[in-house]
Amino acid sequence: MSDTLDLHSDPVDLTAALVDVRSVSGEEAELADLVERSLRLHAPHLEIARSGNTVLARTNFGRAQRVVLAGHLDTVPLNDNWPSRRDGDTLHGCGTVDMKGGDAVFLQIAALSQDPLYDLTFLFYDCEEVEAERNGLTRVERELKEWLIGDLAIVGEPSNGTVEAGCQGTMRVNVRTKGRRAHPARGWMGINAIHGMGEVLRRMEAYEPRIVEIDGCTYREGLQAVKISGGVAGNVVPDEAVVSVNHRFAPDRSPAQAEAHLRELFEGYEVTLVDAAPGALPGLSAPIAQELVKAAGGTPVAKLGWTDVARFAALGMPAVNFGPGDPTLAHMHEERVPVAQIGVCVDVLKRFLLGASLESRQ
Repeated sequence: MSDTLDLHSDPVDLTAALVDVRSVSGEEAELADLVERSLRLHAPHLEIARSGNTVLARTNFGRAQRVVLAGHLDTVPLNDNWPSRRDGDTLHGCGTVDMKGGDAVFLQIAALSQDPLYDLTFLFYDCEEVEAERNGLTRVERELKEWLIGDLAIVGEPSNGTVEAGCQGTMRVNVRTKGRRAHPARGWMGINAIHGMGEVLRRMEAYEPRIVEIDGCTYREGLQAVKISGGVAGNVVPDEAVVSVNHRFAPDRSPAQAEAHLRELFEGYEVTLVDAAPGALPGLSAPIAQELVKAAGGTPVAKLGWTDVARFAALGMPAVNFGPGDPTLAHMHEERVPVAQIGVCVDVLKRFLLGASLESRQ
């Protein structure tokens, strides 16, 4: 492997080179070192910093607005799908979709950003695929928060080359039923907590999720039982049962509002909040976001799921997901990306971020 990446090479080749450096969450040091060396060589106009295995780079041209581009370097564990493999018009391999294709796009833009329309910040961060406290952006927000601030954030999550705006909020609660233990031969002397779970499940089965339109993007909420537990022994009437419920809510609701909604739905039962993360409003009404939509063409859609755009939205910035690859293939053995989509994403960001300056050189 070369000591540096050629950031001016074909973005498909650049994607393959990134994929071929193993970087399962917690093992990103080699790739972070490679990215840092490559930026220092090919983009000397950038201010570059390092936080753990997160590489930060930015322009400081005094532009009126700043765009932040964030891509994670880590992947889920390999699944007999590494290194990369090119098959005609498709690039296969762990990370091609989630999200080294997006990283390659951002790295190429970084190398070309000597005269951008906006000041640009690039964040290539670690540990996105694991718990939030290990996420490189969590550390950057704590120690170098000014690097996260801008007028628009673009997270390179796979979006089929379409602008996926904002994201859903996510929440897990435990709903608990209580009973009284007894011997099954004298079951009438006890109260079966598992039987008592029937009404909870019926409420979930009858649940009709909200469908919310924001900035022209349609967010469909969801409520799913994802785990159920209970029971003491094969000869004991159980006195407790718990169902774990996953709720995805539209970004017009705060976590507190979503929690209140679930407590109302499960009124009469013990509800315990396990974890929650706010969603992100699409922010497409912001003029700078409209410029991105114009460059991308097509119709923006809502992001179904949670991504790090929520971090930027919490800082008061409009934030979108934009990158090559089908998000339904993320984390799968069959992970693959159409090579043409990588080039399309580069072209869109060239038009949006560098367009006027590129035209002036022709």
